[in-house]
Amino acid sequence: MTVKRIELRAKTVEAFNVYIRRAELEMDETETPGASFLWSDLNADRTRDVRTGKVVAQSWSGGRPTDVPNGLIHDWIAAALIRHSLIQDVLAVVQDYDNHKNIYKPEVIDSRLIGRVDNDFHIYLRLLKKKVITVVLDTDHDVHYRPLNQRCWVCRSHTTRIAEVENAGRPDERVLDADTGYGFLWRLYSYWRFEERDTGVVVECRAISLTRNVPFGLGWAIEPMIEKLPKESLIKTLEATRQALQTHDTGNE
Repeated sequence: MTVKRIELRAKTVEAFNVYIRRAELEMDETETPGASFLWSDLNADRTRDVRTGKVVAQSWSGGRPTDVPNGLIHDWIAAALIRHSLIQDVLAVVQDYDNHKNIYKPEVIDSRLIGRVDNDFHIYLRLLKKKVITVVLDTDHDVHYRPLNQRCWVCRSHTTRIAEVENAGRPDERVLDADTGYGFLWRLYSYWRFEERDTGVVVECRAISLTRNVPFGLGWAIEPMIEKLPKESLIKTLEATRQALQTHDTGNE
């Protein structure tokens, strides 16, 4: 493949930061008493699909990624119901970062908790992105959980480093400097919501990511990686979370 390495530009980061600030302000408004907490509750069809066990996902705007200078912002949200679970059980699985390499494989190759203070976590994940081509990424994340009440929690996760890995797992493995490489993932900010109900816990995750734009003539190689993977990864994450809870429940019977 003849995709050239590039460096993330300051104007691309600034456009992403502006988008994030606007999105987080809107999220803050939905966390106040009386506001609609879950995205899946805002539409009758989504509510029905989640209740019947489907993982519902769509782009936040309903359209294609947002163009920014030398980059694209991808904004997806998904929701799923984890039946017969309590919110503390779900949080225990999601916060088991040393075990993410088992829960979320094959996309998570390695994982570990670096540090924790109360509901603040600093974690490391090695990610595998595979779609036409294969990319391995070393990523660090700051993660903060916050209860709104006994039945509702929120979580915000921001990457603090994303570095591409050449020849991963081989003797000549090399981790590139952050913000350099092919640009298949520059930033990944994830926003989780958990609400316990009589039937189980509804889990929602909104993932906002920043990638390079698509060079002319290389859409066949680049587009599947940066435009299809965000949705697929989000759905797989919720499915894997549900499966981990179901396996745990089966093991305790």
